[in-house]
Parts: sequence; C-alpha cells; structure tokens
Amino acid sequence: MTADLAAGYAECARLTRGHGTTYWWGARLLPPAQRRDVHTVYALCRLADDIVDEPEKVALPIALPGGPAERLAAFASYFFTSLAAGQAEEPVMAAIVDSVRRRGTDPECFERFFAAMSLDLTRTTWASWEELRDGYMEGSAAVIGEMMLPVLEPYSPDAKGPARSLGLAFQLTNFLRDVAEDLDRGRVYLPADDLARHGADPWRRRPDAAWVAMMTEQVARNRELYAAAVPGLAMMPAASRRCVGTALVLYARILDRIEAAGYDVFSGRHRVPTAEKLAVTLRSVTLGVPTPAFAQ
Repeated sequence: MTADLAAGYAECARLTRGHGTTYWWGARLLPPAQRRDVHTVYALCRLADDIVDEPEKVALPIALPGGPAERLAAFASYFFTSLAAGQAEEPVMAAIVDSVRRRGTDPECFERFFAAMSLDLTRTTWASWEELRDGYMEGSAAVIGEMMLPVLEPYSPDAKGPARSLGLAFQLTNFLRDVAEDLDRGRVYLPADDLARHGADPWRRRPDAAWVAMMTEQVARNRELYAAAVPGLAMMPAASRRCVGTALVLYARILDRIEAAGYDVFSGRHRVPTAEKLAVTLRSVTLGVPTPAFAQ
C-alpha cells in the first residue's frame, strides 16, 4: 500500500470516529481489512452529506465549484470517474475507490445514493411514510445496507433484505433524534400525513400530547425495522455478526433515550454515552451480541 493510500484510509477512519461513533465502535470488532472498508463507505456518505448540509466542513483538496448542487454533482462525477479509472490522486478518494473495487460493490448502489443526496437540495417535506421510504430513504439508507454487504461477507444472499431494513432503521432513528437540527435547515423528515393525523407540528418545538402520540407511533415503526434486521445477523461470520449486532443495539438505544425524555427532541441531541458503547462492545466480544428486547 502506498503512503498516499494509507493516508486516505487513515482519514476515512478519522471521519468515522469523529462523526459516526456507533459505526466506529461496531467496526472495531472487525479484522483490520474489513474495518477499513467500513470506514471508506462511511467517509463517502459523510462527505456527500456534508457537501449538501455543511460544505464548510468538507476538506477534500479538490475543486468543488459553485453552490451545493454544483458541488455535489462535481463530487459525484469525481467519484464515478475515479472508480472507472481505478485510481484517484486525492488520498481519501483513492482509498474509497480501492475499497469499492476490491469488494466488488455494484456501482449502481452509488447512483441511487447520489440521486437521494440531490433530493435534499429540492425537497423539504414528504407526504407519507411510503413516499419518504421509497422516494428518499431507498437511496439514502436502504442502499447503505447493500453497500456494506460486500464488506461484511454474509453467507447467504438472503442477508440483503435485513441489511436494507437496518439501513432504514438507522436513518429513521436519525430522523427522530435530529428533528430540531433538520428544522434549522428547513426540512422535516417525518411523514406529513402522520403529523396531520395526530395534529402534531414540529415547528412548535414542543413535546405536547399530539407530538408524543405521533412520536410513539414512529418509534414503534422504527423498532419494527430493527427487528426485521435481526435475522440477518445469523447469516454473517462471527466478526461481522458482532460488528452489525453491536451497532444495531447501540443505535436502537437512542430510541430508549428519546422515550425517557418524553419524546423531547428539541432541547438537546440524545446520545448513548461512551461508557455504555464500550460496555456493549465488550459484551459482544465476551458473551455474544445481545438481542434487543423488542426483537425477542
């Protein structure tokens, strides 16, 4: 491995540790070769997301001219051009391309992903759960599960369905936790028909009775997605099972914290403490991955 490529992998790891701590802890349970490939998948997705939402955080030393739409298109073009060439001069992209090509990830996954990222530039609301899931989360979440499968090396192609469910579950948890942050960007990632049916209005930024009723329903939906992902654990080698199971348990615990706060997602961001992440990770190594109560 060249020095530039090693530097690219190291930066992907830094991005994962700095922004995706749950993924970081889960990936620690994988052998180094698989771990670094988890980091590259996360880094690509994080960079694209930041280009749309927080372009000042993107530090790639390549020209991304214009506004968010132009910058995202330039980044996507750079990725696909580099992937076709099998190399990139910029170290982070070089690591991403090296990983994707070694793992044989279907490039179509990335086409769906970038198409979904572009929707954040034009859409601010979604009419129903079906529209949100199929029109946006298909490319922003379910496809991430598909990207991860070549890295996790499942025994069976049947792991695809659970992997997609887990991608959806992770992102729905983000949506429920980050309501206030998304409002600050003018977006609502909650089904408009569910909000209307309960008379809930996120713009009031209050956990009133209507809000609690609506969020209770969303959390139940979220747990169903996590439960649908659990059967996929048995289709993976031990290290991958520990990695994915740990991430699943830790992310699902965010829902517990939202509930414990009375569904107040406006006063602060709910997190699982580092000590708890470490405890779950160690338990996964010594005793096996715990099965969430809602999936038993």
